[in-house]
Amino acid sequence: MTSPLARAPNPRSTSQPDAPPAGRLRRLRIRDLPYDTVELARLLIGTVLVSDSPDGRAAARIVETEAYLPGDAASHAFRGETERNRTLFGRRGLAYVYFIYGCYFCINVSSERAGIGAGVLIRAGEPVAGVALMRSRRPRATPRDLCRGPGRLATALAVTRLHDALDLCAPGPLWLAAGAGAIDAGTSVRIGVTKEADRPLRFFERGCPYVSGPAALNR
Repeated sequence: MTSPLARAPNPRSTSQPDAPPAGRLRRLRIRDLPYDTVELARLLIGTVLVSDSPDGRAAARIVETEAYLPGDAASHAFRGETERNRTLFGRRGLAYVYFIYGCYFCINVSSERAGIGAGVLIRAGEPVAGVALMRSRRPRATPRDLCRGPGRLATALAVTRLHDALDLCAPGPLWLAAGAGAIDAGTSVRIGVTKEADRPLRFFERGCPYVSGPAALNR
């Protein structure tokens, strides 16, 4: 039986995997998620973010994350709860979706107990299902770049503010599925932030071409 989490084809290949049936992906349970933000950022590497829409299913295996801790000056939660960031203060496992730079969405996973603002940014993914659908949403992107970066990932999976506050461990249009196999994970400083930028809170799969960021940080 072919695994639904089989590696996506070489970026230069024109063949693409079909979307796997729902039964082949095991939805993560809330009890699978740790309460600690750093632990969650590590755990999410290798899991699968699944987007089910009227157009079909698209899924990406998460290969890069960043942790934003309680009291972190780079976090959207740093100055307290607002209407925009309220989901970050919810219980762990919720989708926090925000619009940035006036052009794209980003998706985070809330990561602590209710009332504590923290989350994990999903920075990049490897397409594993619905690649043709992703290409229709990002027609100018190469296969490698479909989900390589947080804005690209959200666009390819058609994630918008309508997905904000969804429970990613419950049935719905956006959810997390368990990964398969051990991951060789690396750690680096975060990318694209100016405050507390030197903290080693970015996690990625070593040797994966779908990881974003400069090569010097991906070793």
